[in-house]
Amino acid sequence: MDEEVENREAPIGIFDSGVGGLTVFRAIERQLPNESLIYLGDTARIPYGTRSVATVERYALQVAAFIESKDVKAIAIACNTASALAADRLARQCSVPVISVIKPGARLAVRSTRNGHIGVIATEATVASRAYEREMLEQRDGLEIISRACPLFVPLAEEGWTDHPVTRQVAEEYLAEMRASRVDTLVLGCTHYPILRPVIERVLGDRITYIDSGEAMAGEVARLLEERDLARRGREARFERFYVTDYAARFRRVAELFLGRPLESVEVVELGVG
Repeated sequence: MDEEVENREAPIGIFDSGVGGLTVFRAIERQLPNESLIYLGDTARIPYGTRSVATVERYALQVAAFIESKDVKAIAIACNTASALAADRLARQCSVPVISVIKPGARLAVRSTRNGHIGVIATEATVASRAYEREMLEQRDGLEIISRACPLFVPLAEEGWTDHPVTRQVAEEYLAEMRASRVDTLVLGCTHYPILRPVIERVLGDRITYIDSGEAMAGEVARLLEERDLARRGREARFERFYVTDYAARFRRVAELFLGRPLESVEVVELGVG
């Protein structure tokens, strides 16, 4: 097999701090059904959203090093926090293309808004980084952007509490300002949040356009593969692999519910200390 064909046959690596990145995995799988996929959830160290910049960078570098060891042809950072705080570092240090989840989602939000009022819900670290705001304002001046950290959404999604009174109560509290505002477009700025989209929609209603960054990112991955002639041509022998850093049984349970199919295996790996 020549090098060019070998590169096309290589898998795409996807990582997140937990199960949330499966929203990106699912979107990429739908848009690129011929591609082999490797997924790593850093479940031993979730959540990333309350960590410092230095810690998130260290975690992201360790994860990326593991994924690169699997001979991937591209890395998709499904984690919004890692995208906001570590994407530039990873792009410099990785030997394969690195795609972050923030830019595609921000661009789609700007294209979607009708009145220029956009909401962003994300982890504390992503909100503090202002990464979505900067990216959107680069695309269009004069936007009114409201950002809100929703840290409890991550553990609720990890528990699979998609239709639970506690989740509804938390959503009502977090989203009160959005509901009272003129926001017509809401960025779900953490890959866990689309798992809770039904309850978010019940709180905010159907007047809002909801931006799933995973869907936008999948389109970005597809474009990159075509531009670099890395898209897989064959339809046979596609594979997928799932890795976690802890709690394989719990990850598997939630992942199978979310993906709607059994997983062949989930392997626990150790990335490093800290």
